[in-house]
Amino acid sequence: MSSVSEGRFPSSSVPSITRVPRRTTLPTGDGVRIEAVYTPCTAGSGAVGGDGPAGTAIVLAHGFTGSVDRPAVLRAAEVFAQRAAVITFSFRGHGKSGGRSTVGDREVLDLAAAVGWARSLGHRRIVTVGFSMGGSVVLRHAALYTAPEAGESVDEESGTAGAERVDRRTGAHKAHGERAEAHTGAHTDVVVSVSAPARWYYRGTAPMRRLHWVVTRPAGRLVGRYGFRTRIHREDWNPVPLSPVEAVPLITAPLLIVHGDRDPYFPVDHPRMLAGAAGDGAELWLEHGMGHAENAADEKLLNRIADWTDSA
Repeated sequence: MSSVSEGRFPSSSVPSITRVPRRTTLPTGDGVRIEAVYTPCTAGSGAVGGDGPAGTAIVLAHGFTGSVDRPAVLRAAEVFAQRAAVITFSFRGHGKSGGRSTVGDREVLDLAAAVGWARSLGHRRIVTVGFSMGGSVVLRHAALYTAPEAGESVDEESGTAGAERVDRRTGAHKAHGERAEAHTGAHTDVVVSVSAPARWYYRGTAPMRRLHWVVTRPAGRLVGRYGFRTRIHREDWNPVPLSPVEAVPLITAPLLIVHGDRDPYFPVDHPRMLAGAAGDGAELWLEHGMGHAENAADEKLLNRIADWTDSA
């Protein structure tokens, strides 16, 4: 599995004002087409792109083996839609999206396409909320896609602003914590990462050892395809993408890290490592009795996250 250059976000043919749930297909920077669903804010206050709740769009990034139609994703979308418009999408290799899963590498391009779609619909404030694999993707996305700085000119041909400050192919940042290259329309304003790993190749728990078998072995990939309806790429990462803990110091947007103290996949040293790397740039919630990702995020927690994003 290898990282690729993002390029310019292709414009969407979807109308800029929409009032009803809408399903579409979005092209990513490397040509994969992903399914996405737009759900307007159910609060009914304000026009799309206005100052009320409709001015914000929340983009949800599901965990490995999830999709837009999974009950836990639908539940989260329903809760968040009470505050803002919501975009859900299926990562590559999941649901009805094309391509094959790279388990967190090229998925950054899928999230960028969804964020770009939200902005093309008129939303001026974007919140990205990711669970498990999606939690690692929102962190890397926030590090690699940043808003143009004041007075910074934008290259209309490439869709970038300023000089390149990160290797877009490897995802490796340069010294002194310099920010990533800015891409217009694809950056987020607020980031929430739930149940995310801090580092790659973690095998310290039985569920993660099983997951590595599914991802790395031919028989495991068959189980993933027919048992979990997830098509997985055969190739190893080459090069290894920026890890979540390396990405966190590059994030300039408000950041919330949420993790359960009974997470069977990643113990609490993972969120603590992420929060430590962020310094004062992140808030950490360790949730008593919570398990893993969107399946363990109940309505009460989702509402608390929504409250936090409103005030971030």
